[in-house]
Amino acid sequence: MDSSYDCVVIGGGPAGATVATILADLGHRTAILERATFPRHHIGESLMPQTYWTFKRLGMLDKLRTSDFPLKQSVQFVSASGKDSQPYYFTDRDPGEWSVTWQVCRDRFDRLMLDNAREHGVVVHEGVGVREVLFEQERAVGVRALVGGAERRIDAKVVVDATGMSAILSRQLGIWAPDPVLKNGSIYAYYKGAHRDEGRNSGATLVIHTNDRAGWFWSIPLPDDVTSVGIVAKPSYLFTNRGDKPLTTLAEEIKKCRGIERRLEGATCISEAYVTSDFSYRASRVAGDGWVLIGDAFGFLDPVYSSGVFLALKMGEFAADAIHDGFEAGDLSGERLGKFGPKVAAGMHLIRQLIYAFYDEGFSFGRFNKEHPEYHDHIVRLLIGDIFNDEVGEVFDAMKESIDLPDPVPLAGSAA
Repeated sequence: MDSSYDCVVIGGGPAGATVATILADLGHRTAILERATFPRHHIGESLMPQTYWTFKRLGMLDKLRTSDFPLKQSVQFVSASGKDSQPYYFTDRDPGEWSVTWQVCRDRFDRLMLDNAREHGVVVHEGVGVREVLFEQERAVGVRALVGGAERRIDAKVVVDATGMSAILSRQLGIWAPDPVLKNGSIYAYYKGAHRDEGRNSGATLVIHTNDRAGWFWSIPLPDDVTSVGIVAKPSYLFTNRGDKPLTTLAEEIKKCRGIERRLEGATCISEAYVTSDFSYRASRVAGDGWVLIGDAFGFLDPVYSSGVFLALKMGEFAADAIHDGFEAGDLSGERLGKFGPKVAAGMHLIRQLIYAFYDEGFSFGRFNKEHPEYHDHIVRLLIGDIFNDEVGEVFDAMKESIDLPDPVPLAGSAA
C-alpha cells in the first residue's frame, strides 16, 4: 500500500466503487480502503431504473445483462386488506432499455462493482479499517487505518467517505442528524419457492401493507427461486416484548398479513433472520475542504422505494465529477467539491416527501391517482429515480392539500 494518493475512498460498496472508478478513468490515483472482505452480505437488493446511466458510464451494463439477476420492470403496492394495486410499469412511459433494471444479490453485485473498479485501475485494499479522517486545521489530508494489525497513515488530497450507515466522517464531525419522524426497524429473511406473478410483473418489487397498517412488507425476487422478504415497522412494535428470536417474530407477522402470507404458501425459509435499524438521517453538509460524503454516509432514506443504491451511484458519479473539476481548477475547497450538494439534497427531499405520504394513514395512492390522474406520470418518474429535474415535484403541491409533508432540510457548505 502506498502512503499517498490523489483520492482515498473509505468503503468499497456501490457508492465507493462508483466514485473511485470514475476518478481512475479521469486519471487520478485512487485507492479504496474497505473494512470487510468481499463478498459479504448486505441488504438492499432492488434497483431503480435510472441507475442505467451510471452503469453505462462505469462499463457495468454487459456484466448485468449477462447475469442471472431478475429483471425489474415494475413496482406494485398491496393494501392492508390484501388487494393488489395496478402495477406501476416503468416501460409504459418509456419503452427503452433504460426503463428496466435488476433485482440483485448484494454480495455478488457489490463484488462485481468492486472488481470493475479494479479493472479501471483503482487500487483496492480489503480488510482495512479506517479509524479516523486526519485533518490539518479545517482540511482533510488523509486517514489513519489499521492495516495488517498495524496503524498506518495514508495521505490524500481528497478523502471520500463512502462507509454507508457507519458514516464515520459525519459522525466524527458531528454533522449527522436523524429524521424526526422516519424511525423504523426491520426483520428480514430469504425464502425459496414463494409465489411470483407472470410476465412483466414477475420481477416486481412488492410493497405490502400489514393488515393493521402497523408496518409493511417487502418482497423482492432473486435468482434461483429465492425471494427476499422483510417487515418494516416501529422498533417499539417489532422488538418490544417479542423475545430474542427474530425469525419467530417475522413468522408471526407474516401470518398476520394477508398480502404476504398467500405469496409464501408452500415456500421454505432458507436463511437466518437479519435485523436492521432503518433510521433515516442526513448530514448537514456534503463536503468540506478536502473531503466529500456520498451514499448512506451522507444520508439514508427509509427503504420503501428502494432508493439507496440509486442514490449511492448518482452521488458517486456527481462527486467524482466535482472532485475532477476541483483538481483541474486547483481548488479542493468544500464549496468546489460540494457543488453537487443542492441537486442531491433536492432530489432526496422529493423521495422523502413520497415516503411521508406512504406512511400517512389517511393517504391512499390509489385514491390520489383517481382524483389526480394528471400526476400519475409524476409518481412513476419518482419511482424510477427521475428526481433531478424541476417538474416531478409538482405532485406534492397537490398532496399537500390533504396531508402534511416535511420541509427541506437545510444544506450548508455547498455552492448554490
